[in-house]
Amino acid sequence: MKALVLAGGAGSRLRPITHTSAKQLVPVANKPVLFYGLEAIRDAGIREVGIVVGDTAAEIREAVGDGSRFGLEVTYLVQDAPRGLAHAVLIAREYLGEDDFVMYLGDNFVVGGIDGLVERFRAERPRAQIMLTHVSDPRAFGVAELDMDGRVVALEEKPEFPKSDLALVGVYLFSPAVHEAVAALKPSRRNELEITDAIQWLIDKGHRVESTVITGYWKDTGNVTDMLEVNRLVLESVEPRVEGEVDEASELIGRVVVEKGAHVTGSRIVGPVIVGAGSAVRDSYVGPFTSIDRDCRVLDSEIEYSIVLRGASIDGVGRIECSLIGREAEVTPAPRVPKAHRLVLGDHSKVQISR
Repeated sequence: MKALVLAGGAGSRLRPITHTSAKQLVPVANKPVLFYGLEAIRDAGIREVGIVVGDTAAEIREAVGDGSRFGLEVTYLVQDAPRGLAHAVLIAREYLGEDDFVMYLGDNFVVGGIDGLVERFRAERPRAQIMLTHVSDPRAFGVAELDMDGRVVALEEKPEFPKSDLALVGVYLFSPAVHEAVAALKPSRRNELEITDAIQWLIDKGHRVESTVITGYWKDTGNVTDMLEVNRLVLESVEPRVEGEVDEASELIGRVVVEKGAHVTGSRIVGPVIVGAGSAVRDSYVGPFTSIDRDCRVLDSEIEYSIVLRGASIDGVGRIECSLIGREAEVTPAPRVPKAHRLVLGDHSKVQISR
């Protein structure tokens, strides 16, 4: 069995962060989301991985390399533009050959890995197997309709009027039969080749498609709210570890990780928190569910339930929460100018300003 990991896409919901960084490489607990997926694939006993890349190919290649650090053999497959999930399968046809494969969306996060899913597929041998989960607004997802016996009878991509609240999770297992389905597709109303249409083709031709409704945790980390929630979840499992320097005037409470080369002085940190290598926290408060990447500065400030990316600086700010701070960003107090705000914002930014 091989794996096909999708790591293209523009990441429009995470702009402006994704103007300069691949969405799959935005870190959760100081590790890129993509790495969690690669580790899950490895832990399921799969070694050969094709990674579909687009405009951010160079950055993905630099981060993942040949895959040896994960115990994988990685091949890169270039997609000229995001043309749908089934299009990724189409361009990977030669690489996949006649092997079964797992298709894993690189910006998805599944707690507990995919070992059980892979084992079931190997044992039962359906033509396709999908993961489903109940969601509050299924209009944003591929949606499955099940019969009374729990078999998949219909699928629809981002329907205006969903027939169920069961959304497809971004992990799929396929036999080589899917290639015939993909080859028969025509672009959808979104002008994409939809993987839901390919699975529906298999169902219509009488092929067996199995599903598993997961009760564990899954997130599509395509927006800031979900990134922060996944960060919270991962930090829940960290074990306290201090490899950097913490002075006597500082207080660490709960599960706090201070990585090698980090310095904490005159500060109070309430875990779970990670302070990355080379970062400095001085005269500050860092609250629960915060990850501070390497080479950052948090000085005379307060921050909680946030993600701070590499090289960012927060200096003299009273309180930050529920925030995603980009690489090399600088956050400082505003000058005391009455009823005036001075802003330099990237495209598609969102700003909340108190009156």
